[in-house]
Amino acid sequence: MAELEASTTTGARRARPTSPHLQIYKPMLTMMMSIVHRITGAGLYFGTLLLAWWLIAAASGPNAYANFEWFIGSFIGRLVLFGYTWALLHHMLGGIRHLIWDTGHGFEPNEREMLAVATIVGSVALTILVWIVGYLAMGGPR
Repeated sequence: MAELEASTTTGARRARPTSPHLQIYKPMLTMMMSIVHRITGAGLYFGTLLLAWWLIAAASGPNAYANFEWFIGSFIGRLVLFGYTWALLHHMLGGIRHLIWDTGHGFEPNEREMLAVATIVGSVALTILVWIVGYLAMGGPR
């Protein structure tokens, strides 16, 4: 007990290893995809508020729905809707990537990189495809 007190009273401290931080780690694609997956999850939360606004406006009558249509038809509204579409598809593909990992596959370095690239390319391609199909289903240019 006297030894413990002596070491604490003299102020002698052991050198402890420092914890690795972002300045030590080299950013990897899978690490960045993890961060983007979390950001898109948060974006989906706020996008759900947009969906709720749409449903409430539809139930509230023509004036409320006209206000929603005005916003969603504006440049900012379409940009938000495009971002929400991308976030939804990106988050879904990221979930599929994690599902593949849950089966015990895709852990080799080249497989991890391929799945990360497939998530990025797939989300962008599917977003553009969904918007093209939606545009054509709405009658194309008016």
